[in-house]
Amino acid sequence: MNSFPSDECVLVVCNVPDAETAERIAETLVSERLAACVNILAPCRSVYRWQGAVERADEVPLLIKTRRDAYAKLEARLLALHPYEVPEIVAWPLAQGLPAYLTWVSQSVLSSGTGA
Repeated sequence: MNSFPSDECVLVVCNVPDAETAERIAETLVSERLAACVNILAPCRSVYRWQGAVERADEVPLLIKTRRDAYAKLEARLLALHPYEVPEIVAWPLAQGLPAYLTWVSQSVLSSGTGA
């Protein structure tokens, strides 16, 4: 197995309103090879400002592992699947990681130049 630089992989965080939505999005992203893995975390309470008011909501966080060059397609698909008007979709480059894991992530996701 080749070792890929960690900066080819990114971690995307996205909160969704419920477990059913989380499962549907996770299954779709992995099935379509836009993500190598999606962790569905325990529900959390979010407090945020929306349209001038402080809101509270129970949400389910997703940790999505993907390739940097697949991010644009993943973001577009996530927007299409997500029920929120403006969903939280933020990504961080992975600064470091187990080389074998990063290689697996990289090989599990279709790059932007590869047809689905």
